[in-house]
Amino acid sequence: MSNLAVSDIARTPGDARVDLVLMAEMIDRGAKVLDVGCGDGELLRLLGDSRDVDGRGIELSREGVNECVAKGLAAGHMPQTDILPYSWYDTPNIHHCTIKDFRQLCEATGVKMEKAVALNAWGSPLRLNAPWWFWNLFGEQAVFLLSRKG
Repeated sequence: MSNLAVSDIARTPGDARVDLVLMAEMIDRGAKVLDVGCGDGELLRLLGDSRDVDGRGIELSREGVNECVAKGLAAGHMPQTDILPYSWYDTPNIHHCTIKDFRQLCEATGVKMEKAVALNAWGSPLRLNAPWWFWNLFGEQAVFLLSRKG
């Protein structure tokens, strides 16, 4: 994965991040959204303004939570309890995965993949008409719209 700054990511003429606009376009108007790793809340704000979404965020950094709250967005930290003693980012079960791994996880757990897009290092969609294994070679990240099957 490259070490790009947020300022390096492609933006629309209205100054919205291209990757966030692509995500917003996947979400139905009025949907409920949980943004895990919401950062400063830019996606939550975009979803609220453009899609009338009821959004909540979870963020690791206190600075990100403070920025979200200052913008009037709902964001906070995942709680730690006796039953869940690890921070969400520090659990022994977390690992990086490939796009293929994630697709297999969705199939195994009965999650329906409504839409998906692979993004390059700058947050722009890959313009490839190819199978998923090919996306795995060139995509730095991917965005999925998921729902329950059945």
